[in-house]
Amino acid sequence: MSVKIKIYSDYVCPFCMLAEKPLQEAIEDKDVEVEWMPYELRPFPNETLKPEGDYLQEIWKKSVYPMAESMEIPIVLPKVSPQPHTHLSFEGYQYAKEKGKSNEYNVRMFRAFFQEEQNIGDMDVLTKLAGEIGLDEREYKEALETRKYKETHRKALEHAYQSNINSVPTFVIGDTTIAGVRSKETLERIINEELDKQKTNVIPEGLSCGIDGCK
Repeated sequence: MSVKIKIYSDYVCPFCMLAEKPLQEAIEDKDVEVEWMPYELRPFPNETLKPEGDYLQEIWKKSVYPMAESMEIPIVLPKVSPQPHTHLSFEGYQYAKEKGKSNEYNVRMFRAFFQEEQNIGDMDVLTKLAGEIGLDEREYKEALETRKYKETHRKALEHAYQSNINSVPTFVIGDTTIAGVRSKETLERIINEELDKQKTNVIPEGLSCGIDGCK
């Protein structure tokens, strides 16, 4: 049995990118299933933030840059202004997920925005990035143009809201939910606890269970 891990994130959230490294370190050689879950902080048509504005300037100076430096992760406040909406990139994620490249896609989106300052709200940019991880550019672009995965993405967002997710990143590790960037050690501890819980809940071979209990 494996532990299922869901990470709710948005591609324009720097803390979501920073959360990826300790997660990858924590799950190494462990029996886990990881699924990235879409969560839009400012869904269209809400206005997105501007990098030159006081809010982003302040939070990056006080929180993002110090955290990234301590984790030795290169990151910049992208100059794309205003910041892109992420519904198209998330619809592209659904295509990548069908093709078995969801993790590669997420990593590429984060790197493109927070290290290369590319506009991940632009369809042509997204198509080029999809091609870089081995996805069919023609199929990918057609999926975005026709909004093939619009409903799939809407349902994913609805699931997040119904699950009371209200900030990103949020980790759901087995039965445990935690928000924010967490250390490798913290994530490892929770994963191990969930694995131990599964072991204690395994029904011994030869037993049968029903409404009247186990025999």
